[in-house]
Amino acid sequence: MAQVILIGLGAGAASALLFASIVSGSPLAILLFYLSALPLMLAAIAWSHMAGLIAVAVGALSLAAALNYWIAFVYLASVAVPAYVLAYMSMLGREVAPATAGAAPQMEWYPVGRLVLWAALIAFALVAIVVLQFGTSFEAYQSAIRGTFERVLKLQARIAEDQPLKLPGVQNPEAFLNTLVAIMPPAAAVLSMLTSLINLWLAGRVARVSGRLRRPWPDLTGLSLPMLAAVILGAALAISFMRGMPGFIAAIAVAVLLIAYSIVGFSVLHAITRNARARTWILAGTWIAVLLLGWPLLFIAMFGLADSIFNLRDRFGAQQPPIPPMKRNS
Repeated sequence: MAQVILIGLGAGAASALLFASIVSGSPLAILLFYLSALPLMLAAIAWSHMAGLIAVAVGALSLAAALNYWIAFVYLASVAVPAYVLAYMSMLGREVAPATAGAAPQMEWYPVGRLVLWAALIAFALVAIVVLQFGTSFEAYQSAIRGTFERVLKLQARIAEDQPLKLPGVQNPEAFLNTLVAIMPPAAAVLSMLTSLINLWLAGRVARVSGRLRRPWPDLTGLSLPMLAAVILGAALAISFMRGMPGFIAAIAVAVLLIAYSIVGFSVLHAITRNARARTWILAGTWIAVLLLGWPLLFIAMFGLADSIFNLRDRFGAQQPPIPPMKRNS
């Protein structure tokens, strides 16, 4: 128990320090800020959920003492609690077969696909709550956020408050601001989701390398989402066509769920090309197209959604013959 307490104390202090580093404003501090959930997840995964819980409490109390209670609350809501929840669920398991002589009991672990869905839903909830702090009127939200962005951009460009906004390389600053207001919440939700999943993956890898990962490393090519995710996506997509705040909130849900299905799509692509001769070229071309162009990610998401309905992995992955071994020249 003493080790668990010490690990919790160290992980909480490290997480608080990473979170508080954002005040320096340097590019490295931004990276450290996004890694602030990693010590919490590592403590909960590699040691126990109690160590993670202690780390959450220590991190929040440290920030409250060093800075203020508001920052500690933001840390709890946006970093600590989501990190603890995802780490706790990742280690959930149940015994499906008792232990036998010389063999450990067979365990069924919480599916990775459900962790991806939870990360998407948590990110959506956090951003939706922030947006709703401006009220249920989309016009009021748009006006408040637009004014905030305009003041920040004027401050950075050293433009007086009573002067019109002018941005280098931007012909229509008004349209630019409107676009920024529209895409910022979905982008923030997607970034929050991906940050949580990357930290969870890193924590799992570190725990595995150190020999403290109690569950076997999952086969990520078998990742899939439950059918509930498709139902939620369909409902959110329908609501997103509504005007006002309901449609805007639903668009945030559509964004995170499409990213979740994109992750599944890449998983399916890696699975069905496992024995393909041109696998390297297919995967490299797909990743490069997504990274350079962006819009092909929508087709990857549709690919992942199609797999949840038509089970593409079993239909096409099993039909591919394995690559024959290369013959050595005599």
